[in-house]
Amino acid sequence: MHQNRRLDQIMEIIGRNGFVTTEQLVEHFQVTPQTIRRDLNELAKQNKLRRHHGGAGIDSSTVNTAYQDRKIMNLAAKERIAESLVEHIPDGASMFINIGTTTETIARALLSRHGLRVVTNNLHVASILSAKEDFHIIIAGGEVRNRDGGIVGEAAVDFISQFKMDFGIIGISGIDNDGSLLDFDYREVRVAQSIIGNSSQVLLAADHSKFGRNAMVRLGSIEQVDHVFTDARPPREILQILNRHDIALHIV
Repeated sequence: MHQNRRLDQIMEIIGRNGFVTTEQLVEHFQVTPQTIRRDLNELAKQNKLRRHHGGAGIDSSTVNTAYQDRKIMNLAAKERIAESLVEHIPDGASMFINIGTTTETIARALLSRHGLRVVTNNLHVASILSAKEDFHIIIAGGEVRNRDGGIVGEAAVDFISQFKMDFGIIGISGIDNDGSLLDFDYREVRVAQSIIGNSSQVLLAADHSKFGRNAMVRLGSIEQVDHVFTDARPPREILQILNRHDIALHIV
């Protein structure tokens, strides 16, 4: 198949699914992984898609990538970020953990700690952490999103506001160059805002793909966090904001 035709078909596949892995494209087109990587690099150069570790996707300001695809996107980076973040969590600490595949990776890393008290609106986080008998896990009430196990709505916001925790561990869908923290669901954003407002320290975990990524709902500003954990140097504008507000940056 001619490359231009293959590129068109790759965009059709990604348009339907939001994200596709390199392995899926290799199997679909019966070509080598090197051929697919060249195709994806060419499409990325044309700004038609965004390359991720193990695949590629299209950013939308209104619809997030499917949960199962997000679980494997930049997984190695998320695991490094989780390991670094957990080093800042002492045994016996209390914390909020919000919705997201990054925070689920952090939850797995937290299993090395002891005596944690966790309030979460993420059913997957609660399930992961419940494996530790010395952890005390509290799940927020509200509407469960069946696509990702997130709990959202006013009931969840009211529940979160009853607590004051040592740490608020949050993931995010996108970070604009002006420092805006962006997400896709207004109800999820309301819960995250409550977490930020009721945490003594806010720890933001975001791999490099989140910088410059678009989403339609503004959660707040990166100025509101105390620590940023990522796997690559952020854009210059973000670095200036972090320095201006004395926010700790951890690049893993």
